[in-house]
Amino acid sequence: MKKLHTTAPKKETAVLVALVNQHQTKEQAKEYLSELEFLASTLGVEVRQHFTQKLERPDVKTFVGKGKLEEIKAYITAENIDKIIFDDDLTPSQLRNLERILKCQIYDRSLLILDIFLKRAQTSQAKTQVELARFQYLLPRLTRMWTHLERQRGGTATRGGAGEKEIETDRRNIRNQITVLRKKLDKIEKQQATQRKSRRNMVRVALVGYTNVGKSTLMRLLTKANVLAEDKLFATVDSTVRKMVVNQVPFLISDTVGFIRKLPHHLIEAFKSTLDEIREADVLVHVVDISHPAFEEQIDIVNKTLLEICGEDKPTILAYNKIDCINGQFQKRYDLEDPVGLDQLKATFLSHQAQSVFVSALHKKHIEELRQAIYDKVGKIHFSMYPNYLSSPQ
Repeated sequence: MKKLHTTAPKKETAVLVALVNQHQTKEQAKEYLSELEFLASTLGVEVRQHFTQKLERPDVKTFVGKGKLEEIKAYITAENIDKIIFDDDLTPSQLRNLERILKCQIYDRSLLILDIFLKRAQTSQAKTQVELARFQYLLPRLTRMWTHLERQRGGTATRGGAGEKEIETDRRNIRNQITVLRKKLDKIEKQQATQRKSRRNMVRVALVGYTNVGKSTLMRLLTKANVLAEDKLFATVDSTVRKMVVNQVPFLISDTVGFIRKLPHHLIEAFKSTLDEIREADVLVHVVDISHPAFEEQIDIVNKTLLEICGEDKPTILAYNKIDCINGQFQKRYDLEDPVGLDQLKATFLSHQAQSVFVSALHKKHIEELRQAIYDKVGKIHFSMYPNYLSSPQ
């Protein structure tokens, strides 16, 4: 009897395109494209080539210049590439022009992130939030979607007035969908607000940070909860809230969605109820991947996003994670296996920003130190709320 051989579906291929301005170093440009490639791989797309061009501002018609566009077209035609992914948002006219010239599926950064969120969302709330954000993003870009459909359908029925009428029908349908999703989300948000109100008698801690820095792994270690932790961008889209008790003091801790450079505005708007876990938290644990070459820029991006969400500073602990992966300057200067080396590192410029703890979630190093740091801040707030807590019967 012959064995049946099933062939795996062909992996979609893509090229990445980015502009480099005079304020960017070569290292930054390379890092930004590496992040974009990681985003693409998270969506299951294989990146074949990077294209960059030095321009101070995007070309209003095609984002890149004429010569670079011809170079990209020659490559994707020769290699039969499925997608082109741009590291910035494209205007509707740029999308339309690029798709017409390149005859290829065009993604910009926002659409790529929205598709990842759509793939990652698990709860009804997260799915509704992402669908709403995606529809809001796509509404002004229906002309691009229509040209894509024209090539698939062919014939004269899609030309001229008929096509325009169908575009208007599509717009009306999407506006109706947006209305339905907003009503559904309002209902979910009211339920979530009621749940959060019932937790006001407890101190609340939120884990925040750039995407893929190890928040979920730390959450799992701190709470012993079964929380998804993967080496992928946006492994966590839904907020997870768990109860912790340290030294007899109970509090709530939540794992939140990771931030990223150029996070789409529609996503921030759509996820405002999920981000209420951050806004209403009493203490923030800002998790940082200290092994990442651009960790200081990531700290800055997270701080700016937090300011946009919260509008104020909150008591914060900086949890520098992945100390087991450190190389370069820190590895040469400090022996991080030695407590003295760790103390020396804490005394550097890193620690002046907030209380700092250096941990390895993967190897479970210094987790108790982090737990104690959280307790110190939580305890101060808890005992101001309940001054006779330990003297009263539990």
